[in-house]
Amino acid sequence: MKRKTTELLMLLALLAATEAVGFVASLVTVPNIPVWFEGLNKPGFNPPNWIFAPVWTALYLLMAIAAWRVWRKAGPRPLRLYALQLVLNGAWSFIFFGAHALGAALAEIVVLLALVLATMGSFWSKDRIAGLLFLPYAGWVLFAGWLNAAIWRLNG
Repeated sequence: MKRKTTELLMLLALLAATEAVGFVASLVTVPNIPVWFEGLNKPGFNPPNWIFAPVWTALYLLMAIAAWRVWRKAGPRPLRLYALQLVLNGAWSFIFFGAHALGAALAEIVVLLALVLATMGSFWSKDRIAGLLFLPYAGWVLFAGWLNAAIWRLNG
């Protein structure tokens, strides 16, 4: 019984920490959407603004479940890479939306994508389902990088 309680608490902690990254990032993102972001030239493939919050919420949920699965099998050590990519995930919003540094945000998202792929590979080696749970996140970060590059090109 104690192991199940510990596992549940760890799942809740990972969910809270991961979703908190999105919440903190939203503090700089949301105020910049109506004025600054709306004023940028964007490519035709730019999704509507309302899609980002539910997509990120779902991705953070999948990421936390993946981290939890790996923690259950391999302990906390593999979560270092997870934590590092999570920090970069949140930092991107501060660079792009907070500092309005489109080029720097693009450079940062390239590093983020590399860390996401490394984390996905590390997770895959410990728990294949955890690795697969990272696949939508990797795809979205790749898309976000492509979108970031297009916005930078159109507004640079």
